[in-house]
Amino acid sequence: MSLNFNQYAVEGNTFIKKYAKDMNLEHDIDKAGRVLSSVLFGLRELISFEESLQLIAQLPMFLKAIYVNGWSAKKKKMKIKHMYDFIQLVRSYDNPTAIYDFESDEIAEHYINTTFFTLRKYISPGEMDDIRNGLPKNLKNMIYQNISEQSNKS
Repeated sequence: MSLNFNQYAVEGNTFIKKYAKDMNLEHDIDKAGRVLSSVLFGLRELISFEESLQLIAQLPMFLKAIYVNGWSAKKKKMKIKHMYDFIQLVRSYDNPTAIYDFESDEIAEHYINTTFFTLRKYISPGEMDDIRNGLPKNLKNMIYQNISEQSNKS
């Protein structure tokens, strides 16, 4: 297997520009990157190690790198059961810029929903269902939240 780091960089830059545009952050690519990282880090705190491995197997290299950055498989999973708590967890990964990046719960939830919508382009429906099934009852809807609304934007 050849490692073409330039190609990964091109794909990553293309992705982050599209992701930022989808979140109305096209003029703040850095913020979009912090949001993406924080949401992915929050997700990996909720799902099992095995599910994380299945997830990253489907991600392109540039998203794998974000997902595993700073990851410790030995860390105990958090008991997050509600969206408010997940938003707080996501914010905790974005310190000290969380106040700026996730200025309200509504905006944070929009960013989370947009992130999962974007991930569905890379992850099979079966894997998304597996992730959803592993989430607490009150968080299951974030996987498919506003899917028709987002589809109309694309």
